[in-house]
Amino acid sequence: MKKIIYDAIIVGSGAGAGPLAYYLCRAGKQVLMLEAGRAWRAEEYPDNELDANRLLAWNGGMDPTQDANTIMIRGKALGGGTVLNQALLDRFDEEAFAAWASFSGIKSFNTKAMAAHYDAVEEELALHTITAEERNRNADLYVEGFEKLGYGWTPLRRGQSHCDGFDCIQCLGGCQRQSKQSMVNNFLPKAVEHGLEILTQCHVKGVVHGAHQVAVQAEHQGEFHTFYAKRCVLAAGAIGTTELLLKSGYGSQLPALGQGFYCHPQMMTMALYQDPVDAHKKSFQGVKSDEPRFREQGFKLENVFAGPVGAAFLLPHLGLEHQNIMARYRHLACIEVAVRDVTPGRIYLNRKKRLVINKPLGQPEKERRNAGLAVIREVYAATGAERVLESPINISVHLMGGASQGITKQTSVVNPEFQVHGLPRLSVVDASLFPSAPGINPSLTIMALSHQAAEQLLANA
Repeated sequence: MKKIIYDAIIVGSGAGAGPLAYYLCRAGKQVLMLEAGRAWRAEEYPDNELDANRLLAWNGGMDPTQDANTIMIRGKALGGGTVLNQALLDRFDEEAFAAWASFSGIKSFNTKAMAAHYDAVEEELALHTITAEERNRNADLYVEGFEKLGYGWTPLRRGQSHCDGFDCIQCLGGCQRQSKQSMVNNFLPKAVEHGLEILTQCHVKGVVHGAHQVAVQAEHQGEFHTFYAKRCVLAAGAIGTTELLLKSGYGSQLPALGQGFYCHPQMMTMALYQDPVDAHKKSFQGVKSDEPRFREQGFKLENVFAGPVGAAFLLPHLGLEHQNIMARYRHLACIEVAVRDVTPGRIYLNRKKRLVINKPLGQPEKERRNAGLAVIREVYAATGAERVLESPINISVHLMGGASQGITKQTSVVNPEFQVHGLPRLSVVDASLFPSAPGINPSLTIMALSHQAAEQLLANA
């Protein structure tokens, strides 16, 4: 069998991988994408959040930190995390980029320089801002409380094309309507039209960097294979990319590898109201905080909700009391506080070569969480809630850092041209590049960085 040497092999299929594959293939490059998860037809997506986490996420949606204080959720399906996220697509502000520039030494981290990359990916996406008519009572209560208390809010902007009727709460477990702008509904089909080859259920075990090409070792359907390319791009997410670099043996030459891991800890707080809220109907997320004081304090608030399984899991009570609350599921409202964390974590392999995620909730994060929870209690009090139910569970779907981008090898893993320091044929294009936590949903910026990386890779080629 003739040995194929691809122009590029991309490991992963999420927000970094999808646009990159499209731009490279559109330029005529021969690209192979390797994804550990399976490809799902739209009608096959699970109809409940328990099965969605079990089937579409790594380790059943239960990647705990070392202290078991925060649960990490990362996608394991064609489309990566974009299959599981809510497709909230916001640009970063100058504050987020200024922090990146300070950490990394890369001066092009600013809103002006990044605007062209945002523009490019937004041209490929269906974007929609939630209207007042599309909000449910959960969102209306949020707006009512914010306006009574004098806090700023704004509607959410989602990637969606035809969410007819807004009566679906399955966004976090795939999209049977094929409306949500995940990679499988947008960039990947376009890339396939231009020649992208995709191999799913393929677990990459290691990457060997050579003088003229890169060898990617993987397991597919019980057999081991080696694939070759002029360059390899790791886009397996903050945890996946960092783990693969570590297991490939590059930790000794990359002192910053695994350092600076962030995750935006999120806590959902529910409340019971006398009248039905029906937060499971219409657009189950509609608005978010737009309050400079909250940004300064390091948190943001979003109206959000969960299906019955998720709500049952998050409630802080047991037994008959838990049963009684769930019996009033239609009367529950929910607001989430998302913390912009500043205490860096670490990803590493223990003596048994097993992955460890050391991400403590430091005192700054606890203070930011408590400040956000105090505002949530104010909002519920201002809107007549009968009872507030604060979940003790910390969750994060925004996983960032571990292979950060920067100028120097001592403080970063990837150079400004998206190449791993000292390994010019090996690149990284995903949220592991993030030098710090932005406090803003990362998905759109990952796509924008992917466009920038594609320009760099094509120029170097």
